[in-house]
Amino acid sequence: MVTLQRAGGIAALVEALIYVVGFAVMATLMNAGDTEGWSQGQKLSFLLERKTLFQTWMIFIYVLFGVVLVVLATALHDRLKTNSETLMSIATAFGLIWAGLVIASGMVASVGLETVAKLHSLDVTQAASAWVVIASIQDGLGGGVELVGGLWVLLISAASFRSDAFPRLLAYLGTVVGVAGILTIAPPLKELGTLFGLGQILWFAWIGVSMIHRGVAQQAIAA
Repeated sequence: MVTLQRAGGIAALVEALIYVVGFAVMATLMNAGDTEGWSQGQKLSFLLERKTLFQTWMIFIYVLFGVVLVVLATALHDRLKTNSETLMSIATAFGLIWAGLVIASGMVASVGLETVAKLHSLDVTQAASAWVVIASIQDGLGGGVELVGGLWVLLISAASFRSDAFPRLLAYLGTVVGVAGILTIAPPLKELGTLFGLGQILWFAWIGVSMIHRGVAQQAIAA
């Protein structure tokens, strides 16, 4: 479907934009500088001073990301299923699971901080302890471990190798990005999450341009 492909292309470009804005905010407005030696209470106070910004940021980079991802995963399934039906069924399942996880991750962080803010006025130490638990849950859902997202990107790339729907170089890029995401499951390799995120900016943007270009071409042929 031409309309679905164009919607998927736009969704991919939105995902790339979300990553860019997310990294920009993290490097500026949400950058606390050198926090070595800070107590958990000090780290929490920094967040509470920027509570509205932090909650908006979480909803943007996680909840919106997950919602848009559903559109993209569906469009990619439609585009790649012809030569890789079984593989794409598995890939799309992981894509939708990832969408659910990142939406849940954003909501846990946003709602959790609201709860902790109320507790903070009563007991700072207890609030800091509660935030450590909430942050760990959020991190496990999708804030730091990119296993499910990495699997989705890797499977999409594997399906791309069997099709001419995307450039072969894009499939190689997706393979590298996907493997980086999968490896974040190992705590010593958690920093690969940055490589996964930066790589996905290029991957999503390339996917988006390709899908929109193909959609326009198909529409012209149909006309």
